[in-house]
Amino acid sequence: MRSLLASRRSFLHILAALSLLFGAFAMTPPALAAEKAPDFTLKDMNGKTVSLSDFRGKVVLVTFWATWCTPCKAEMPHFQRMYKAHKGDGLVILGISIDDAKMASKIKPTVKMKKLTYPILLDPETEVVSMFNPSKNVPFSVLINRVGEIERTHAGYKPGDEVELEKEIKALLAK
Repeated sequence: MRSLLASRRSFLHILAALSLLFGAFAMTPPALAAEKAPDFTLKDMNGKTVSLSDFRGKVVLVTFWATWCTPCKAEMPHFQRMYKAHKGDGLVILGISIDDAKMASKIKPTVKMKKLTYPILLDPETEVVSMFNPSKNVPFSVLINRVGEIERTHAGYKPGDEVELEKEIKALLAK
């Protein structure tokens, strides 16, 4: 009887550890709340230099993506709609491609096909994505308030994520 209880207890410990482990992978990485967003400078698709600090005083959504990333392409129309609806209120969206030099030729066609009008920046060495998301998983987004603090980070995309994100954006724009 004692060994059966010990076995059951061990099994429950293993089950708890596995649920923590797999739960951690399913969870959104915690936001670096009240932490200043690190400034960065990248080139856009036309070679123009753009810095995050250029947008201080605005609500900024930084979204990291790649042309080979299906969930990235699925969320792009939602970002475009939000950008169009809220840019006049102070929303800036910076789409940052992490495609390397081999894949760079696919960036402009993807942007054109998705009819994106928000700025697209290039991070082929993945230096900027590493500042916010060391694992470099995409899609990955960072919501930054008007004073340059990270309000939220989010990894991955599933339908409906955009609804919660837009609520958060509207709340920040209202401040």
